Amino acid sequence: MAEPGIDTRTRSSVITARAAATFEPVGRSVATARAFVRDTLQGWGHSDVVDDAVVLTSELVTNAVVHAGTSADVLCLRTEDGVRVEVADRYPEREVPIQGTGHAFASPDSENGRGLLLCAALASRWGVEYTPTYKQVWFQLDLPERAIGTRSAGPVLPTSLLPVADERVRVAVVQIDATGTVVNWNEDAEHLFGHTADQVLGKPLTDFAAWPHTPGLGTGIAEALQLSRWEGSYGMRVADGRVIAVYASHLRVRDTHGEPSTVCLLVRDHERAVIQTPPRAPSTEVGSENRAADPFEVFIGSPAPDDLDGLLQRTVERARDMLDGDAAFLLLATDDETELEVRASTGLPSARQRFARVPVEAGTGRYGSARMPAVHEDLIAVPGAVPLLGGTGMRSVVTVPLKVEGRLTGSLGVAAEAAGRYSNEEALRLQFAADRIALAVESARLGELERLRRGSLSFLVEASDLLAGTLDRDQTLALMAQMTVPTLATWCAVYTIADQSSDPYLSYVLHEDEERIDGLKALLGKIDPPEPVPTPGARIWTAPAAAAHEAALRTSMRELGGGSAPVSSGIGTTLATAAAVGGETVVLPLVARNRVIGMLTLGKPSDDHFRQEILELAEDLSRRAALALDNARLYSERTAISQALQRSLLPPGLPQIPGVEVEVIYRAAGEGNEVGGDFYDLFPIRDGAYGFAIGDVCGTGPEAAAVTGLARHALRLLAREGFAGPAVLERLNTAILDEGARSRFLTLLYGELWPQEDGSAVLKIVCAGHPLPLRLRPDGTVEPAAEPQPLLGVMEDLELYEEVITLDPGDVLLCVTDGVTERREGTRMLGDDGLADVLATCTGLTAGAVASRILRAVERFAAEPASDDMAILTLRIPEPHLA
Repeated sequence: MAEPGIDTRTRSSVITARAAATFEPVGRSVATARAFVRDTLQGWGHSDVVDDAVVLTSELVTNAVVHAGTSADVLCLRTEDGVRVEVADRYPEREVPIQGTGHAFASPDSENGRGLLLCAALASRWGVEYTPTYKQVWFQLDLPERAIGTRSAGPVLPTSLLPVADERVRVAVVQIDATGTVVNWNEDAEHLFGHTADQVLGKPLTDFAAWPHTPGLGTGIAEALQLSRWEGSYGMRVADGRVIAVYASHLRVRDTHGEPSTVCLLVRDHERAVIQTPPRAPSTEVGSENRAADPFEVFIGSPAPDDLDGLLQRTVERARDMLDGDAAFLLLATDDETELEVRASTGLPSARQRFARVPVEAGTGRYGSARMPAVHEDLIAVPGAVPLLGGTGMRSVVTVPLKVEGRLTGSLGVAAEAAGRYSNEEALRLQFAADRIALAVESARLGELERLRRGSLSFLVEASDLLAGTLDRDQTLALMAQMTVPTLATWCAVYTIADQSSDPYLSYVLHEDEERIDGLKALLGKIDPPEPVPTPGARIWTAPAAAAHEAALRTSMRELGGGSAPVSSGIGTTLATAAAVGGETVVLPLVARNRVIGMLTLGKPSDDHFRQEILELAEDLSRRAALALDNARLYSERTAISQALQRSLLPPGLPQIPGVEVEVIYRAAGEGNEVGGDFYDLFPIRDGAYGFAIGDVCGTGPEAAAVTGLARHALRLLAREGFAGPAVLERLNTAILDEGARSRFLTLLYGELWPQEDGSAVLKIVCAGHPLPLRLRPDGTVEPAAEPQPLLGVMEDLELYEEVITLDPGDVLLCVTDGVTERREGTRMLGDDGLADVLATCTGLTAGAVASRILRAVERFAAEPASDDMAILTLRIPEPHLA
């Protein structure tokens, strides 16, 4: 029983000719089978169905010799109605997907099974037949009916059906030289247009031709005259000023001296059948409704791929099959139409496959430009005419533009290894195919571009957030590299420039394969860095690839010179590095605040290229990264300056005081601050006398630190001049008030200390608005060691006094700033009483242990970090050791 959807009718038509061939299961057999079918059908005079037959044969033979792995038998039969082609393989067990049986056809993106889809789309009838030893797929293509008035032979017609013409048919013959000037004007031209030869010769044809500037037509008369053949309608201005419609056929020739010219045959438009080339009838699907097939799907196949890469790859394969070529390629134009980018190819080396770019204008050797169809019969005669095919062994090529609304969107080409394979007729057929798919390709390209731009926007937003989240230079460099690899490039190197007189320095290297980083870094370290050019945009840098190639060559020669010694791992590493950087390398300047601060280098592996959209995205990233890197540099410089200045405000070191233990703990609030509004000092005044101070300037940060420096240096100077404590603070008060609007009020505990021979120490203390010092006795008693007095920087006339206390062995004097006592947790505050309670637990501890316990108590009092500066100064008189 026959499967539904398959035609199993016997052949009732008379077979008038047959041709058969068998093809071995090798890849080259597919091209040989295409040539066999093409030659057979053209020999029978059935050129109208050659293209569809070749496409279908190519797919079915591919299924047999490539996917099934068996030889393929191809049989061509000519009948009264058309041609039938049968392709049989030796693999009958394979299941054939059938429409309407619940079995799904193969994916259109896979090669296997796609031939049956094409049979359903292109053939008039098709079917599958099984025997115990083979499976056969056949298709039939009906011959189209011939239109009246074409150049091909046809049946005898009634007189009433012949084309209408004047009693005398006049064909104007006009010859135009290479500059577009009329050099020949025959009598029929004079009769049709009213201009004598004397009035026309030597003048441009454009003075008389009325070329239609219809939107969507990208070919002008000057371009049409450069084509090897052109045919169509336009207007001619006659002597009385009217414009009459003509039908023209242009043929480009050259004389015996090699000078080119164009011969134009023109007739009145209604007499076009006299010179018109018969149009190729479109393929039709035979069905219940006998509806015309979609020209796009006839060429591409149904269903069409829904992604751009799949569509482009299917296009080049169909174009190659249609013209029986050895290779095909498709290029898409960049946004400015100055370059074409390779997006799909078949039959070419991998280096020519993806994202290689060639200029639109390819030089004098090219026929016209990429905006026009071009045929090269032998590329050896015009080297460099098609740069993409250099060194590929291709001899002849035909290329046609893809245009949408008159705008160049791409170029489609088919090439062959033999010379002279293509003529203007193939160019017209390929152009017809290009016109079928141009709009679909452009639509898919715009869709891909929109998706890429949306992804680019998301990428840049995320990159900006990451770069803005750090002010650390090294982390910024790492982020720059990690964002580009592998999203934009295979490897990345960042060069930085410290200042205008410095050379670029290799600061960071990253490769998507971590094992390649060391080799890449070593390679880049041996070559000169790229020039720091401020010109925006990516520029090609060939030095890494050249250096890698040389290194690999030298290593290989050393290994070969080593005789029979085994190949070392060194050559493997060198060759791997050469492959890693052997592709395209680009350099983008890092420009911030009108200065080049570095370069971002991106690279691809061997034979790989960057897409234009990726380079544009990398340029946007480089601008953001440059600003982030410069901000990190400025932050690092200012932090270093700030810390250097702040360190100058701290005491250079604590002196050793005989018979007294001293410990200081200092914490400045604010990120990057080493000194704030709190300060301390301990210094020798004269022999046997030492000054100490702990203070708190109103506020925090640099402004408070400025008053800190004034206070600390003034205390030392005045104390060493012999002033007593009250006099020192009164003069410091005057200096603070002299600062005017920059002045800050200051709380200060200042004292002088004299160690005694009996092991005790005498202290003279002035407490000017500062938290009172606490005295801890060996029995655990805690008491204030001074009375409060007015703070500094508020009143001009101060009357201060000093208090004298004696610290006995075992006593501890604790001095703190209000960052300790005002430590808060919600509504709770440590306070003076809380500090006293902690100090009471410190009996028997050293000065350092007392200070550490106070700090731990302050830190544990609240979960949040301290928001105020904090200083702790501890003095302890050690107890004598008993013998």
